[in-house]
Amino acid sequence: MSKISRFTSKVVQLAKNAVGERGEVAAPEGGGGFAEYAVVSLHCLRVYLEKSYREALDLLSEMPQILGEIGLDAADLPDHSTLIKWFDRIKTALWRVLLRLSAQLHKPSGHAAIDATFFDRENASKHYCRRTNYRVQTLKATALVDTESQAILDVHCCS
Repeated sequence: MSKISRFTSKVVQLAKNAVGERGEVAAPEGGGGFAEYAVVSLHCLRVYLEKSYREALDLLSEMPQILGEIGLDAADLPDHSTLIKWFDRIKTALWRVLLRLSAQLHKPSGHAAIDATFFDRENASKHYCRRTNYRVQTLKATALVDTESQAILDVHCCS
């Protein structure tokens, strides 16, 4: 079993646990929406492959075994714009459940470290801030990381 295949089977299992698998088909016949676990799995694979949405879907269309583990065929793959829109709609609570479940895959060492990073958002959000008369100066992201396995145990963000 290849590395990407092992990753995919873990991701699908975690995604099904996170969204509460309801036994739904990844891509229903005759259109309709994709199963949440399938879309979350596609997002995780995109990050794993370090590709853009379009490039990741092109690569995955050539990997029938990987798509089969998700429950999709190459013909079932969504358009990249659908995947982008779906990503914007995923609730933070779902990402937190995925983070918690994935952290449980690692044996905790008992030692953790906190890392806080500030991002200046003013430059990236100038147009939005002007339109809405809103001011965002910084975004703070704090991560709790297991020191031995480097697994992210929790993340907190505030502006």
